[in-house]
Amino acid sequence: MGDMVGTSQDLKDITIAFDVMGSDHGPEEVVRGAAQLSLEAPHIHALLVGDRDAIDAVLAETKHRAERISVQHVSEFIAMDEKPGEALARKKNASVAVAAQLVAEGEAHALVSAGNTGACVLACARFFQLIPGVRRAALAAVYPTRGTRGEKEDPFSLILDVGATVEATAEDLVTFAVMGSAYARIISRNERPKVALLSNGVEPQKGPPRVVEAHARLSAMPGVNFVGNVEGVDIPKGTVDVIVTDGFMGNVCLKMLEGVHDTVVELAQYAYKEKLRWRAGLAMLSSGIQRIKDITDWEQYGGAPVLGFDRIFIKAHGRSKARAITNAGKVAAKAVAHQLGTAIQEGLPR
Repeated sequence: MGDMVGTSQDLKDITIAFDVMGSDHGPEEVVRGAAQLSLEAPHIHALLVGDRDAIDAVLAETKHRAERISVQHVSEFIAMDEKPGEALARKKNASVAVAAQLVAEGEAHALVSAGNTGACVLACARFFQLIPGVRRAALAAVYPTRGTRGEKEDPFSLILDVGATVEATAEDLVTFAVMGSAYARIISRNERPKVALLSNGVEPQKGPPRVVEAHARLSAMPGVNFVGNVEGVDIPKGTVDVIVTDGFMGNVCLKMLEGVHDTVVELAQYAYKEKLRWRAGLAMLSSGIQRIKDITDWEQYGGAPVLGFDRIFIKAHGRSKARAITNAGKVAAKAVAHQLGTAIQEGLPR
């Protein structure tokens, strides 16, 4: 299976479709990110899907390589506050749907969007096929940890699912483990990522029946570096590289991690305003706080993959600025080049 990572698609012809319209910042940051990508990555072509006038206006004032960018005009898009299913049914030509269709038809190799997460996942489900042997897709999230991993010393771990599949069977959890392991291996260049199940105790018999059963199955799979169960306290420590859970639990954990980060930042600001004494202490702590900001900055890692489909989709954070979009494009291209889908398929239990 290690050989898989070595076999690559020709890097010269990777096209990434960008859904330009639905992010919190409108088309501007997404187009700027794609423009930056055209300067930094000669092997990647960006296909921008969205309102041509809006895209052209941003490109007119942003440095870019025109030969590496093309535009597919679409006027409709799905806003963050819309109900995904209803909006997709009503807006057949929404930018995320058109972008997903272009990827499904082979006009692009992967999709990047910073739009409405639910609409993105539904658009993928509509136009992409599940990899044979995968029953349900998973939305994986990259989150900051104390420990680092892989060749690149990434200070991030992966948790999945965080919202695509609310209830997961033992079989689903095993599949998520295989998918998360393949992704961590390719993106973090981590040859043997440590994989664990999230439970309420480290003993093999701890947790609901589906977790206990998944534990037994994963223990018997040589292709996955399964290290057993971890508890909630292990998440921020970075004890393992991939944490496997169902979408309900994973989403709760992810929201809590985001809340803790925001609270730390707010407390630091409060301390700064309140007392001179605290300010002096804070000055000493500032490098530490900068470190927290650095590792909790999603812009470094681009976004969260939706795993399980035959096409690559990277979901960038809704608040992504240009740099995050550029990185999302690079991550998507890397997943395509190293044939993530094939790596997942080869790792699934026969």
